[in-house]
Amino acid sequence: MNAPLTHDRPWLRLDLGGPHRVLSWALNRPGFVTADAISWREVRNADLTPDLDVLDWLNAQLVERGTPQDVCFLTSRDIRAVTEHSTTAGTATARAVATVGLSNAEHIGTRADRSAKDWGTINVAVQADLALTQPALIEMMAIAVQARTVAVMQVGHQLPTGLATGTGTDCIAVAAPAGDTLYAGMHTDLGEAVGRAVYTAVLEGARTWMQTVRRTEVL
Repeated sequence: MNAPLTHDRPWLRLDLGGPHRVLSWALNRPGFVTADAISWREVRNADLTPDLDVLDWLNAQLVERGTPQDVCFLTSRDIRAVTEHSTTAGTATARAVATVGLSNAEHIGTRADRSAKDWGTINVAVQADLALTQPALIEMMAIAVQARTVAVMQVGHQLPTGLATGTGTDCIAVAAPAGDTLYAGMHTDLGEAVGRAVYTAVLEGARTWMQTVRRTEVL
């Protein structure tokens, strides 16, 4: 859980310290996969031209970097604004690493035209130290998503369609060693640790965005 977080802009990389089962909807390696690390690639809309095959481009970038098996996020958020938090509850420890931008924020169940903005999205990697079954990893994902949403709502970013609850391009990856732990819900040590770690990391990032980037956009 103390594996390094490395910054090499436009890259950010969380080394998981060995093979983990990872669940995400990341562009390059969605679903259940095995990976040693989770990466971020900072981009701008201008980088992703209409004729670009983004998946092929991202895979080529990862190969060039020598990390083709990483689960990788794409974001236009300045990766230097990364936040992280670790929480221990009982027998479980969780670590959350987040980049938080709300430039294409949405209120759940509605959509706004965000085509002219860079995608300052929310990307969260969550690592658990308990060895989990696949159903427990799914439950861990549900806790992480809930924590992300509550943290975003906490900062009160008001949109014409309602209070921001996330962005249109959020992505979360949860990671744990493969094992036989069956549950990761809110009544478990792991659920508590994951929830608090994600909530704290995302809230800090969202507050920073509200105090800096949002003020610039409004002006």
